[in-house]
Amino acid sequence: MKGVLNYLVIASTLMALACSVASAFDPAPLQDFCVAVNTSTDAVFVNGKFCKDPKLANANDFFFQGLNIPRSTANRSTRVERHAFECGQNNTLSVSLARIDFAPYGLNPPHIHPHATEIFTVIKGTLYVGFVTSNPDNRLFTTALNAGDVFVFPISLINFQFNVGNTDALAFSSLSSQNPERITIADTVFGSNPLINPDVLTKALQLNKNVVNYLQKQFSSKST
Repeated sequence: MKGVLNYLVIASTLMALACSVASAFDPAPLQDFCVAVNTSTDAVFVNGKFCKDPKLANANDFFFQGLNIPRSTANRSTRVERHAFECGQNNTLSVSLARIDFAPYGLNPPHIHPHATEIFTVIKGTLYVGFVTSNPDNRLFTTALNAGDVFVFPISLINFQFNVGNTDALAFSSLSSQNPERITIADTVFGSNPLINPDVLTKALQLNKNVVNYLQKQFSSKST
């Protein structure tokens, strides 16, 4: 009897751990697909979206055009276009896609995707990329990528991409979530609403309070 109880305890613990790990990722769909629609007429509600009747789906529901069109970087050094984020095709499929245009020496600043691993493919230009592991090691992995090169950014780790050339660069980002989210470190720390108490940042980052005030002014103005 004791052995059975021990087995049940172990099994329950493993199941709880499995559920806690699984909850960090997109749930597995229980149907082939769920093409999201904007109306609730004769539709099923899944993942916060209304789904088209699968019998009415067609090839156009899984088709997207426009990734070949350059995006303007006139007002910023990097332009991230989350094309597939805006489409209903990826609902329940745990994937998304972004086009990233870099101006000369443009930077996609340090950020994380808390819900997704990212496969980063360079189409044009030379990009210096990297990510940092979690505590306690905080190891930095970096490399230079050229057209045709691919790099993987593990889920929820701080990563960045920097165009080291004097010409435009282009990359595509494939992510393992329909909603990977994006948290830009500097914007979050210095541009929160309301702002974090400067005394907290002064002590945490070992910065002069005047520097903290200056950075908060810069990043809070970006978000307005």
